[in-house]
Amino acid sequence: MEEMPVIIPIDISEIGGIRIGHAQDLTAATGCTVIICDEGATAGVDVRGGAPGTRETDLLNPVNLVQQIHAVVLAGGSAFGLDAAGGVMQYLEEHHIGFDVQVTRVPIVCAAVLFDLTVGDWRVRPDREMGYIACMDAGRGGSCHGNVGAGAGASVGKIMGPLRSMKSGFGSCAFQVGDLKVGALVAVNCLGDVMNPLTGEKLAGPLQEDMQTLADTEDIMMRRCADMRNLFSGNTTIGVVATNASLTKSQATKLASMSQNGYARTMRPAHTMYDGDTIFAVSVGGVIADLTVVGFLAARAMEGAVITAVKSATSLCGLKCCSDIIKKS
Repeated sequence: MEEMPVIIPIDISEIGGIRIGHAQDLTAATGCTVIICDEGATAGVDVRGGAPGTRETDLLNPVNLVQQIHAVVLAGGSAFGLDAAGGVMQYLEEHHIGFDVQVTRVPIVCAAVLFDLTVGDWRVRPDREMGYIACMDAGRGGSCHGNVGAGAGASVGKIMGPLRSMKSGFGSCAFQVGDLKVGALVAVNCLGDVMNPLTGEKLAGPLQEDMQTLADTEDIMMRRCADMRNLFSGNTTIGVVATNASLTKSQATKLASMSQNGYARTMRPAHTMYDGDTIFAVSVGGVIADLTVVGFLAARAMEGAVITAVKSATSLCGLKCCSDIIKKS
């Protein structure tokens, strides 16, 4: 009888082929995260939300020329935060990483941003310098959880305004089955509630007036369904799934799409017109694996990363966190 495969939790750094770095300003409550692929990576992207802020996503279309990217940047600062990619490009060019155009190498750096301007000091945003610092941090083995990098200013449950929202953060989760490794990284900054789909427990969301108990975002939205004003700006969850499976650009694009199931299972509602929910997928290995298996493992890893991002966040700028509201088990 064939032995049942075992899913083993691993650290995302064990996937190999990627280096992860963070830079943040916790006084201003903003930051950025870089995922560097020194040898290049086949990549795809899936954008589900109605208000995205992204860079270099068109070239990931399978019909376009460039076959590999060299880094992904996740950043706060709304559209201003896209500047961080310039620092990443500078770092990679200095280290001779990029697309060879004879006179130099042009690093292919994709990016996505979230809105954190209402937390901390809105005048401070991830910029070229912060992107460069994140690259210098890459591969040093620092924490991928909590108020770090792109999760520094992240918050959730904002439908009743920023004062009744909760602090979120950055999270990671990865699994191994045989030789196959799949992991996820995410900065959780959604409009709605965050749930643990395995237990049904609500981990974070808008606070009731008592500032001690959680309200329900979908219930609030249904009561206000006739109000078409944009009362809910300031969201977007951004993430990356990485695998050592060998994928084409088309397959990486499909993997990014399948990974969005992790958002849908943990965030209610997900993919709203007020979120720019985006996931990049990067393939950095040569393991042959069925795409469907890679996809459901990626979705499961993204679930775990979202939950970790919320549970590991700590209070900041007056915003309460999960551990302030939910009793630790």
